[in-house]
Amino acid sequence: MQKLCSKFCSLQNFSLLAFFFLVVGNIDILQAQPYSIILGRPTDNSITASVMFDQSAEFYLEYGIQKGDYPFKTNTVSLVKNMPEEIDLVNLMPNLRYYYRMQYRIAGTASFVASPEYNFHTQRSTGNSFTFTIEADEHLYDKKGVKNMYDVTLANQAVDNPDFMLSLGDIFGDDHEPFTITSSELDVLHRNYRPFLGKICHSIPFYVCLGNHEGEMDYYYNMNAPNNLCVWGTQWRKYYFPNPYPNGFYTGNTENEPYGIGNPENYYAWTWGDAMFVVLDVYRDQCDTSAKPGGWAWTLGRPQYNWLKSTLETSTAKFKFVFAHHVRGQGRGGLTNAKFFEWGGYDGTNGTSYNFPNKRPGWEKPIHQLFVDNGVSIFFQGHDHVFAHEVLDNIVYQTLPMAADSTYKIGMLANADAFVSDTLEGTGHLRVNVSSDCAKVDFVRAYLPADTLKGKHQNREIAFSYNVGKCSSTGILTNHKFEKIKLFPNPANDHLMIQSEAEIKITKITLQNALGQNLLSTQNSVLDIQQIPNGIYFIAIESLQGNLIRKIIIQH
Repeated sequence: MQKLCSKFCSLQNFSLLAFFFLVVGNIDILQAQPYSIILGRPTDNSITASVMFDQSAEFYLEYGIQKGDYPFKTNTVSLVKNMPEEIDLVNLMPNLRYYYRMQYRIAGTASFVASPEYNFHTQRSTGNSFTFTIEADEHLYDKKGVKNMYDVTLANQAVDNPDFMLSLGDIFGDDHEPFTITSSELDVLHRNYRPFLGKICHSIPFYVCLGNHEGEMDYYYNMNAPNNLCVWGTQWRKYYFPNPYPNGFYTGNTENEPYGIGNPENYYAWTWGDAMFVVLDVYRDQCDTSAKPGGWAWTLGRPQYNWLKSTLETSTAKFKFVFAHHVRGQGRGGLTNAKFFEWGGYDGTNGTSYNFPNKRPGWEKPIHQLFVDNGVSIFFQGHDHVFAHEVLDNIVYQTLPMAADSTYKIGMLANADAFVSDTLEGTGHLRVNVSSDCAKVDFVRAYLPADTLKGKHQNREIAFSYNVGKCSSTGILTNHKFEKIKLFPNPANDHLMIQSEAEIKITKITLQNALGQNLLSTQNSVLDIQQIPNGIYFIAIESLQGNLIRKIIIQH
């Protein structure tokens, strides 16, 4: 699949038929396989493969460091239909790509059949470049997520050939009926994702970051235990998808829970190349009296806070990436939340009263200050269904778009006003390329074939890019260059001025309302807005170096 995808994406002119074959047809071929393989927990010397068949079978894996040559193999494992088995490949060598295939025999047949060749990479050494991808808010369990749209996003990630991928939650669901949902329903919700992820995660290890709709939170945990959403959700997630636990390579939650859960595998950290990755769970210990706590009622929990603090303070990685479903678990926005309560230390919405020492006695500092003091590069979150890039105290707060929104606008229409800068509509994933001194982030948009026919958009177009670190000029708008584009006054009355440095060549300026409708377009740096009603609007700026969106207020 990766060879076909790479070849396809190198073509400048392709037909709709070719697009269908690659993004839909090739995926269907993979889906037709009687099995799914989900890789997880890659380390410097091991990896876990979760294998499941849609009928009873037996299998073994054979592997090596050369294509087509498999000198090593696992023991043969027998499987019952729809019951996954985890098998560990051990004694691997670090900083190498391994190639493997599965030999399997369906019950009642005589011969073993070889799968296609798959691959994975063990932990990168410092100084080695690599790529990883992130998606969020798949929502296939409700009307927000569309399956064939998700197929396109997954295929796009496969083209990027990442070392691994992360989902930032709201992937499995479903807490819409938290008190009546059954274990069997949660079984189906989790199992239903394996055919999708199995299309690419045979070669891309998968990490889960929990969202609110997974329902794995303390509010539900003790309700009629163990027969509740939290316990069942944790059990089925662990059953189908291997997530990290502390083992010498990964650090994280060391608690073992009852009811057959064991380690919940809910927060964890590891180092890969020149980067540290920290995945938080902002729900399991958030509040045992409410599913949606506000203000100081929400907490990360003291054990996770202490672990986060120690993890950041002891890391010497050049880049530190932190992931969670959302700042403080609830609400909307990034920076609009980051300054307050346990995350930022201030009371209320105006940020004038610092109350952290009184509300968190014995805790050293708010979470955001931990980020500042320990050089966190980017905080990635989902939840709001829209791409938004914001910066606070030199830390990027990056919100992800949905992975399966076929309207491309759900988050932009509902939540864009919760952000202060660089907000874009669209569906897709983030691609992060990490080298020894520079990390580049790209918003890779996904489009269904029918939505590319008019030529306005192309699947895999880059909607937004930026760098962090010591980066040479790459012809994109970096954080520093974005700061050189000024909009003033804001709020604006009769005219709005757009000012930029000479190095940024602006080609088009568009004023949009909250529905994404274009109200006026110009190449002039002065916009006449005297006839525009009061309200919140967005300025879309297109330039030769990249595009961005800024929020403005018109107030006559």
